[in-house]
Amino acid sequence: MGHCCSKQASVSVVNNTDHLAAGDQSSTSHGLPAGPGAGGSHSGKNTPAYSFTASPFQSPLPAGVAPSPARTPGRTPGRKFRWPLPPPSPAKPIMPIMAALLRRQGKAPRPKDGPIPEEQNGEEGERERALDKSFGYAKNFGAKFEVGKEVGRGHFGHTCWAKGKKGELKGQPVAVKIISKAKMTTAISIEDVRREVKILKALSGHKNLVKFYDAFEDANNVYIVMELCEGGELLDRILSRGGRYKEEDAKNIVVQILSVVAFCHLQGVVHRDLKPENFLFTTRDEDAPMKVIDFGLSDFTQPDQRLNDIVGSAYYVAPEVLHRSYSMEADLWSIGVITYILLCGSRPFWARTESGIFRSVLRADPNFDDSPWPEVSPEAKDFVKRLLNKDHRKRMTAVQALTHPWLRDESRPVPLDISMYKLVKSYVRATPLKRAAQKALSKAITEDGLIYLQAQFRLLDPKHGYVTLENFKTALTRNATDAMRESRVPDILKLMEPLAYKKMDFEEFCAAAISPHQLETLEGWENIANTAFEYFDREGNRAISVEELAQEMNLGPTAYPLLNDWIRSSDGKLSFLGYTKFLHGVTIRSSNSRHR
Repeated sequence: MGHCCSKQASVSVVNNTDHLAAGDQSSTSHGLPAGPGAGGSHSGKNTPAYSFTASPFQSPLPAGVAPSPARTPGRTPGRKFRWPLPPPSPAKPIMPIMAALLRRQGKAPRPKDGPIPEEQNGEEGERERALDKSFGYAKNFGAKFEVGKEVGRGHFGHTCWAKGKKGELKGQPVAVKIISKAKMTTAISIEDVRREVKILKALSGHKNLVKFYDAFEDANNVYIVMELCEGGELLDRILSRGGRYKEEDAKNIVVQILSVVAFCHLQGVVHRDLKPENFLFTTRDEDAPMKVIDFGLSDFTQPDQRLNDIVGSAYYVAPEVLHRSYSMEADLWSIGVITYILLCGSRPFWARTESGIFRSVLRADPNFDDSPWPEVSPEAKDFVKRLLNKDHRKRMTAVQALTHPWLRDESRPVPLDISMYKLVKSYVRATPLKRAAQKALSKAITEDGLIYLQAQFRLLDPKHGYVTLENFKTALTRNATDAMRESRVPDILKLMEPLAYKKMDFEEFCAAAISPHQLETLEGWENIANTAFEYFDREGNRAISVEELAQEMNLGPTAYPLLNDWIRSSDGKLSFLGYTKFLHGVTIRSSNSRHR
């Protein structure tokens, strides 16, 4: 379907299925066709397919200039673009909000949406006919549900209102996502639908996750039956409020998003298409809860696995996705974009074309100077900046974001953070010198950082002030769903085996569960680093040769000249520079290598 990304290759942007997991009746009442979602997108881990849908927001154009397809209101269909990207361009503001609202109400003309068909030769046609489109789902959909009006349409299917005719859902209104088997032209598109159903079925129990009821099929379609959410999209609420939320109201929205994303990440599921269109309100009440929908681009991700396929929606895609090496942190970038829009009504990254948007994501910095940012609280700005950090290692996790000063609420339970497991795993398997460096760093962490660490330690249910491997196992099991087993998250416990023979108190837990990369983003990083080095120099620093240091960091002889500068000539111990670099790690590239 798509082509591998290279200088000469044309990259094919493929389309998604209907994005509405549950009916948004405003779409039909406003005369707007539902945009493409993700049910039939190409999202296999090693697949060179690319799926992008643009935000319905626009930027202003001079009079008489036709809109670019990238700025078509609603969801923009896939198209081909060239790689590498064109020259840089600054990010632009969102279009005037009233214009957007008029378009969504059907009072302004909009260009016709439609997918770009892909060429299919005779050989490919033969392969399509040979595809097995049997999913093994129940075949009695018509006997169980009465289908009503259509509430949304995408390129691969549509979503309808329906009512149960018998069984547990008798008389209950539901949303049915109907995906056409005729549009499943590759094994990948079939697997995408299968995986979407598997993820919806495996994830269960979170109040901000759309409920999955069942899946059916017949000769022509797959039917995914889900909870009906009739309150409209988050996007509609943003527009109805004049384009932005008051800060206190934005907090309520962001907390719900972070809460469900933290839950998905703990289960080993990365959503990969978080945007305002993919959050629906259950009712039209002002305080109605939100539900995340559309897991068509989502995937299971194993511990320490990096995904490499470029999928998502252009305005919300993280830099590392474009670099083809990413994991759960990409979802946090998307949440940062959503929060930026909620607070100021503008996109942080904008361009006239998809390739221009990607270039802006990779190179431009968000604008925090123009109105209304001077009136936004410092805590809110810091929150957004720590999510829109282009270095994914420095971004907050969803759980850390929930404990950030802007959102902190002592009465709200803090969920278990899967990233804490990954950090502790690395710590217990590290060398004594690396653990000593981490312990020194933990002596200097701020009060804000301690709040997150204390919450995570309590969730492990320590006995007499200590935790063991059994505590980590029990906490993970307590939060497990079928998705966690599918993504093999429990495998991380096998790599924490050194803990089976020791106890870890809170002081050592802090040393294990902190990230130097994240601490470096704090305004007081220099003071933190200096304080930590003083402790390290006093308690853990030792004489070390260049060869030993290179071995500690898994570096070869080519790194020796660099490492010489990290060791003090006076006593052969790490200098302050050496200590901070040692904490962070370093990658040495050969002189003839270049980043692609």
